[in-house]
Amino acid sequence: MVNRAMPNIGARKRVLLADDAVVVRKVLSQAIEKDPDLEVAATAVNGRIALAKFEAVKPDIVLLDIEMPEMDGLETVRELRKIDTRVPIIMFSTLTERGASITLEALALGATDYVTKPSNVNGAATLDAITGELIPKIRALCRLRGGRNSLLPEVKAPGPPLIAPARLLVPAQVVVIGVSTGGPDALAHLLPTLPADFPVPLLIAQHMPPIFTSMLASRLAAKSAFPVRECVAGERVTPGCALIAPGDFHMVVQQEHGTVRIGMHQGPRENFCRPSVDVLFHSVASVFGARTLAIVLTGMGQDGLRGCEELRAQGARIYVQDEASSVVWGMPGFVARAGLADKVLSLHQIGQEIVNATRLQVAARAQN
Repeated sequence: MVNRAMPNIGARKRVLLADDAVVVRKVLSQAIEKDPDLEVAATAVNGRIALAKFEAVKPDIVLLDIEMPEMDGLETVRELRKIDTRVPIIMFSTLTERGASITLEALALGATDYVTKPSNVNGAATLDAITGELIPKIRALCRLRGGRNSLLPEVKAPGPPLIAPARLLVPAQVVVIGVSTGGPDALAHLLPTLPADFPVPLLIAQHMPPIFTSMLASRLAAKSAFPVRECVAGERVTPGCALIAPGDFHMVVQQEHGTVRIGMHQGPRENFCRPSVDVLFHSVASVFGARTLAIVLTGMGQDGLRGCEELRAQGARIYVQDEASSVVWGMPGFVARAGLADKVLSLHQIGQEIVNATRLQVAARAQN
């Protein structure tokens, strides 16, 4: 295992970049070097060379292309995790069905996050778009705040979590989850802990592009005791089924003649995101109000904060993932530090707490 020394406070974070395309390595290296807090420690044309350089340069973060000769991204992730379980790994993925499938496999093997790129990478505009998403993710995973083009809010949220005062809560009739960076792995751990007879609907806003969300739903369905699928506009919201917002669409709930149905739209991005957690939470607050259990899991930025403020005002209960078990404590951290969370929980505790909250709903039905 790699022996990681204490970080040199103030030193630039070291990046190891592996991609077989010369133009990608050149442009991304230039973009990384423009950030005063980052430097390219080494580059490699495939995973085998990246592994050979890893122990020598001791990078703070690794960037891996999925498609590389000799040793591809998947095999490199496997080997990297044998020698270092903690270093963040970002995958480069194409926005295709195959790219989505391989990326989700890489995340399951231990990759931390990913950035999508077109299957045919050419032109400065395309690479600018990649770097515009990549640099903020590097900064977030290296625990760097702010910076040019950062998706992290400049507003600081210092201090420990502020647990909301205890209050009388009504039974939960819906569970909503907001999640981003680290989400596929967190959901893969959480959903299998919920029972087959899960008594309420479960709605999930995961920051992901198109194609990825449908594949994520399929992977989660294979692990879970109840159906998990990408939502369809107009379908009823029913107990015992988890619905995931499609990539590039906001998911909302709408009540029509006493029936709650799913709505979808491509309104403006909120917090740079579509789907947005805030959009989902706002709609759930208007329909379910205090009968909502909102869960905010790992993720960069502060999507979900405004929605939790509205849910809290309605009397809903709010649980967030703790910092120790989060890949990035942005989304749950902002909610916790704002004093909106009823509980701050490790990932392995959340499933049982959801079960406990929804059992109250079962008890309420039995009494009625």
